[in-house]
Amino acid sequence: MGVFEVVELPKGRKAIGSRIVFKVKTRDGVPVRRKARIVAKGFSQRYGVDYSDTFAAMAHPSAIRLVLALAAMNN
Repeated sequence: MGVFEVVELPKGRKAIGSRIVFKVKTRDGVPVRRKARIVAKGFSQRYGVDYSDTFAAMAHPSAIRLVLALAAMNN
């Protein structure tokens, strides 16, 4: 998909740690779904050394219109 690029670590640098965060979604106190995600330990990163820009996900306007239209059709 071309999202990530694998590169060698510079000499004298260590890889940034990561951890898995687990979450249980509940409805009325009953577990409905279990979710997990991997996150970087960002507190060990330094701007300009470990990263140079940030990314924020954004929904495309046509996707928002589609979801609103489906919601209106299904009350």
